[in-house]
Amino acid sequence: MATIKDVAKLAGVSTSTVSHVLNRTRFVSESRRKLVEDAVRELNYRPSSIARSLKIQRTKTFGMLVTASRNPFFAEVVHGVERRCYEQGYTLFLSNTEGDVKRMETSLDALEEKRVDGLLLLCAEVNDDIIRLLEAERSVPIVVFDWGPESDNVDRIYDNSSHGGYLATKYLIDNGHTDIGCIYGPIERRSSRERVDGYHKAMEEAGLPVRSEWMIAGDYDCEGGVQAMVQYAAMDKRPTAVFATNDMMALGVLSEAGRQGIRIPDDLSVIGYDDIYLVRYAAPPLTTVKQPKTELAAKAVDTLIEHLDSKRTKGKMIIVQPQLMERESVKKLG
Repeated sequence: MATIKDVAKLAGVSTSTVSHVLNRTRFVSESRRKLVEDAVRELNYRPSSIARSLKIQRTKTFGMLVTASRNPFFAEVVHGVERRCYEQGYTLFLSNTEGDVKRMETSLDALEEKRVDGLLLLCAEVNDDIIRLLEAERSVPIVVFDWGPESDNVDRIYDNSSHGGYLATKYLIDNGHTDIGCIYGPIERRSSRERVDGYHKAMEEAGLPVRSEWMIAGDYDCEGGVQAMVQYAAMDKRPTAVFATNDMMALGVLSEAGRQGIRIPDDLSVIGYDDIYLVRYAAPPLTTVKQPKTELAAKAVDTLIEHLDSKRTKGKMIIVQPQLMERESVKKLG
């Protein structure tokens, strides 16, 4: 197996020049760079990742923990993280915790033993045990998506859900709707609470009443939207429009509305949240609020790298802005 000395000998340069070319740590003239690159190809040289990590004190790897979820939002964020890691020259180790706290703890320990440079956590739930794991003394920086403990030990990144909820509800109001319901996710989730807050803000700003029977708790899954639509269909007076605080529940509403003979958007307008890939192919295509998943993913990876480079010890909060995506599931009244 070829060594860096073999490459240097064949290229007629020093081993330090070879190192600078491979690691891009110092300017090397184009002619010398070409000699090194040609030698690397001819000898099929592969640098030792272990030796390199010992020298630069980084492994150029990140670990990512994801809880099991049927929501495509998670897969789309993971895809964005993988892409950004590749662009930044990092390898990503992915672990699915399936919502099990013990498995999360085991995965965290295993990733740290592999000497990953940082950790990303994308979790569908939050409880005291998970918060304890995050607040424990850890040797690498951590970025948490969507939710996170009010802790100085981790970086947190998520979209401005309160503004997103406001955008969704105001869009319905601007289209002439005054009877507006809301299907919200688990209230212990930050995103759910904030999206409902945005709904209330828009309704209050417009001087519109919020009817308690039109506020229905869901589960952030399609079934939650199905069950909410069953309740709406049985009401003597139902809203003309509904804001579902995520797309999965909105898809459940569309599905059950079809079974109930309720036409979307003629009989009921629906707006969702997240802009998962599937909703543009719903019948009708779903109007929704887009979480900038690509931006979320890129900022998460970049934040880990910035944390490593700056060697800061305090975590920070990063918020990205949502965007309304107008399609065909909302009817304009009047």
